Amino acid sequence: MVKKMDLLNRRITNEEALDLIKNASLLELGELASKRKLELHPDKTTSFIVDRNINYTNVCWVDCKFCAFYRHGRDDDSYVLKFDEIDQKIDELLEIGGTQILFQGGVHPKLKIDYYEELVSHIHEKYPQITIHGFSAIEIKYIAKVSKITILEVLKRLQAKGLSSIPGAGAEILSDRVRDIIAPNKMDSKDWINVHELAHSIGMKTTATMMFGTVETDEEIIEHWEMLRDLQDKSGGFRAFIMWSFQGANTQLLKEIPDIKPQSSNRYLRLLAVSRLYLDNFKNMQSSWVTQGSYIGQLALNFGANDLGSTMMEENVVKAAGASNRMNQEEMIRLIKDIGENPAKRNTAYEILERY
Repeated sequence: MVKKMDLLNRRITNEEALDLIKNASLLELGELASKRKLELHPDKTTSFIVDRNINYTNVCWVDCKFCAFYRHGRDDDSYVLKFDEIDQKIDELLEIGGTQILFQGGVHPKLKIDYYEELVSHIHEKYPQITIHGFSAIEIKYIAKVSKITILEVLKRLQAKGLSSIPGAGAEILSDRVRDIIAPNKMDSKDWINVHELAHSIGMKTTATMMFGTVETDEEIIEHWEMLRDLQDKSGGFRAFIMWSFQGANTQLLKEIPDIKPQSSNRYLRLLAVSRLYLDNFKNMQSSWVTQGSYIGQLALNFGANDLGSTMMEENVVKAAGASNRMNQEEMIRLIKDIGENPAKRNTAYEILERY
């Protein structure tokens, strides 16, 4: 194995990352990731955000095999939220001091750019204090297709109406071999990267994600990281990296490939630590307590994560697949202080709003 201190002084290669995943001890990875994190966050601030996931529709034609949330328009429990229903959810968020809505839905086959412009404009004008962090790359691409306009025009028109930034959802693993198995109707890896690069080109920040634990290899995980690192070198437009494990309950994928096993906490922490070392141009990394539980979420702060993500006032997609972990602001503050770090509430741009 390479000398561990050497890894902190230069960019690591794909081969070195693979060696770390396969051979490094978990404690050694934690030590390395913690040192890298401390270089970027020397004041030991661990942040979180108070927000709400609003899934404006569950209607989707893409039929990802790993998803238990989507419905078809003909299904009895399919929906598109009315504006007053969305308003009620935002009012409830404001009551607990929330600052952001994570706004995404299924890829609805009939909703065009006019609907999205009206939706974003309505929220932005009525709730100017709320940041709209919304619409995954596949949603953006399909809005362009069904509206017969370019992806760049979609981004510019929604930005003009009040869309602030785009979440990294839909990345899964940026390997087309994997995507052809778990989501054959979804956009390919280069298209996902292209949407984010176009967003960055107009000053719109985004986040990057990774869902592991289906059929990918370690090499394909590193391929995913490499695509993110290359775009970040080029544009600097990613604010954060968020990684979580596949949640298989109620999904078609687990029915088709029943030998897919739940990912261990060891595996999650190992990949998180190596991602902190490999993605050297990402300042922020979130802990996925939603899929891992609050205590592994806390432990992740010793493996490179500097942010606990959202208090998740509402979360429906992961819950539909069997994970139902909950955590409020007070518990987040307690867990952060418990490991000797300094809790702080942030906004979407990772600006600190309040320290505790």
